[in-house]
Amino acid sequence: MLYEIRVYQAAEGRAEAMRQRFLTEVVPRLPKHGIELLGVFTAPEEDGRMTYITRFADEAARTKGWASFGADPDWKAVKAASEVDGPLLASQTVSVLAPAAAGLLLG
Repeated sequence: MLYEIRVYQAAEGRAEAMRQRFLTEVVPRLPKHGIELLGVFTAPEEDGRMTYITRFADEAARTKGWASFGADPDWKAVKAASEVDGPLLASQTVSVLAPAAAGLLLG
């Protein structure tokens, strides 16, 4: 099992638009592409970041899922329409993690 943590930093003044697009447009599409969403998080005080965690069976599933998502024509259209005034993301960080030991995985 692999876990992926993505941290999105919104472009200046675009945090709410970034989050809304994620929640209304990205989240519903993830299962179609084999991407299991475990949680979405923001800081207690606004800092323009959003963090989310996904889970995959293995690296092949992770690679396939994101490739499929990125190629989805409906997603491409939504992304283009939401960025007519510029990108919503300034940057993103991706970390891929595997459990250190099977017995240490909680839940």
